[in-house]
Amino acid sequence: MTATTRGRIDKRQAILDAAFTVFTRRGYAAAGMQEIADEAGVAKPTLYNHLGDKETVFRRAMEAAADTVRAENTAIVERLRAPGEDLRAALEDVAHRMLLVCCGERAGALRRLTLAQAGEFPELVVAVHERTAIRLSDALADRLARLSLDGTLRRCEPALAAEQLLALLTGPMEARSRLGTRDVPPDQTRAIARAAVTTFLAAYGPRAADTGNPGRPGHVPSTP
Repeated sequence: MTATTRGRIDKRQAILDAAFTVFTRRGYAAAGMQEIADEAGVAKPTLYNHLGDKETVFRRAMEAAADTVRAENTAIVERLRAPGEDLRAALEDVAHRMLLVCCGERAGALRRLTLAQAGEFPELVVAVHERTAIRLSDALADRLARLSLDGTLRRCEPALAAEQLLALLTGPMEARSRLGTRDVPPDQTRAIARAAVTTFLAAYGPRAADTGNPGRPGHVPSTP
């Protein structure tokens, strides 16, 4: 990749980040192209040259924000590639980190903007959902499949197991945050993660007879 191409990509990303900031602050209807250009530090014609009209800028900015959220969550799920000896601790750590992303500023703004413009941009709801929830579920299912195959988890349908674990996390979080309209205290966020993992392991965790340590549910001994 040449320096010119790299510079163009970086400028485009800077514009998308700036646009998402403005749309978050002002809403789609009130946001203006000049304000987005000012936020990005570029001339207004540059904005049009890179992305076109306001509708296109909005769509691309939303997709880029969704991809960022997905990348953050995918990186977290990858921690299950080597969970270590304490499966419960590893799952709780991953669950807690995913909740922090879900409750983060970017994900919250993305959710609010998507819902606010669902009537005008219904296909964008699908695109954002696919880039965030669906791809996260797929990545988690892949990790759970490997844990099931090596005996760390019971044999299961990975896609269903991933769907259920995510539901155990997002359901209580949405209830306690009143659908994202209030902050959830850190201790409650951790409690939600612990409760979700406890329920998940009751269904999918290794049986006590398999672990050789009935006093520590979810503990998996290291393999030689």
